[in-house]
Amino acid sequence: MFGDMMGMMGKLKETQQKVEETKQRLNTVLIDEKSIDNAIKVTITANRTIKSIEIDESILNDKEQLEDYLIITLNKAIEKATQVNETELAAAAKDGLPNIPGMDSLFK
Repeated sequence: MFGDMMGMMGKLKETQQKVEETKQRLNTVLIDEKSIDNAIKVTITANRTIKSIEIDESILNDKEQLEDYLIITLNKAIEKATQVNETELAAAAKDGLPNIPGMDSLFK
């Protein structure tokens, strides 16, 4: 039993390391999102860090439109980044965990 416990602790440490490595890798995964008319382009990492925002000059004079486009485009980018982030981290965590009945439903 003690050997099993030590093996499980080692496996959990490996899993934690895989999750940390995945988090670091997700800093390099870039997601691009554009507004409907391509007036705004946002680039964000899978860890939800904004890397760039490009704004077409044609909407700079319409403050309300610019604000609306930024909110919509940023929210879509964050949603996509969150999906990638959660999927990748769940896969890294699930890959390293022992096969315990019912645990697989936690990572879906």
